[in-house]
Amino acid sequence: MTQYHSHLALSPPKSQPMASLSGGAATTSRLLPSASRVRLSVCSASFSLYLASSSSYSPSSLKCLRFPPLSPLIFKDQKRSSMSTVAAASDAAQLKSAREDIKELLKSKFCHPILVRLGWHDAGTYNKNIEEWPKRGGANGSLRFEIELKHAANAGLVDALKLIQPIKDKYAGVTYADLFQMASATAIEEAAGPKIPMKYGRVDVSVPDECPEEGRLPDAGPPKPGDHLREVFYRMGLDDKEIVALSGAHTLGRSRPERSGWGKPETKYTKNGPGAPGGQSWTAEWLKFDNSYFKDIKERKDEDLLVLPTDAALFEDPSFKVYAEKYAEDKEAFFKDYAEAHAKLSNLGAKFDPPEGIMLDGVAGEKFVAAKYSSGKRELSETMKQKIRAEYQAVGGSPDKPLQSNYFLNIIIVIAVLALLTSLLGN
Repeated sequence: MTQYHSHLALSPPKSQPMASLSGGAATTSRLLPSASRVRLSVCSASFSLYLASSSSYSPSSLKCLRFPPLSPLIFKDQKRSSMSTVAAASDAAQLKSAREDIKELLKSKFCHPILVRLGWHDAGTYNKNIEEWPKRGGANGSLRFEIELKHAANAGLVDALKLIQPIKDKYAGVTYADLFQMASATAIEEAAGPKIPMKYGRVDVSVPDECPEEGRLPDAGPPKPGDHLREVFYRMGLDDKEIVALSGAHTLGRSRPERSGWGKPETKYTKNGPGAPGGQSWTAEWLKFDNSYFKDIKERKDEDLLVLPTDAALFEDPSFKVYAEKYAEDKEAFFKDYAEAHAKLSNLGAKFDPPEGIMLDGVAGEKFVAAKYSSGKRELSETMKQKIRAEYQAVGGSPDKPLQSNYFLNIIIVIAVLALLTSLLGN
């Protein structure tokens, strides 16, 4: 039986046909619920932006996701889910439980790369030049709809949805948008990568009409790789350092020529799996997250390791090369910059409910003690920085969109006026 493999985000060359979504894959994608919370639900129960990856699992292990093709209940649910429904914030307790289930999934299926790709491709459609949600794209769960799954860059991601859907069915209080980003970040962490400073509470889009148009994700082999990367990632609000750092996630996964048109059918590193054999990886240990991707591209000593035009550009473009050289020498610097870039990517275009998001791992519950942060030259903790940033965003501010007026000055003025009135009335 055919083994499922996927790669993290490469658009196939124009001459290559898009991977077919026929058979069980297409059926499953059509049957996925279209809203994260349909109040009368019938069910109870993987870059890249241009990142290629592979997962290791068999359709036989996913029998729980097979549905009768003409099931009246499924079509009834699909009709109901096409109505606009309001998705509230994800439930914190369910988010934590879902994360543990994702960890178990990763241990049993070795599907780290495809889950990274899933989160990246949902968020990577963001356009900073469009203000309106969800037209601006980004992390909004739209990738669960068949119309977006059919985009060439998303070939094979229906398999990632089939893996993650049982967890979504189990935790109705978690939105698709949150689940996709949680799966991506958890996959990095469980592959020995850095801890990603994530927040949750993303709202899902409700209908396929809210999906972004095709063409917002990167290609693997454009005529001018450096220019292409900047065109795509600058549109998202990312800079050269973040482009190079995120490219480092290619340390995970394999590219399969039948999916993307890139890579060898098999190498000495992939012929025995884990999981289904085959494909070509960027690194020898393609399920371990480290900085070997940069080292291998720089040296180019092993013909069994993949180097795409967009990979080579990191050491050919003068601005990219500064960071690529740094990451090849300093894994800790790479981990730090990658974690920040991944977190930023996961928030692109998202609408949060509540506006400040939901922090797990006790971050949101830290009690503010003024003396702890205002004495001497002591720097604010990362936790407090996140709290201040969340409060700023909650009142409409952001790094890219300053407040239209001085919010804090307005508060001081109001307090002063009230104090004056109180004094006058007292006299």
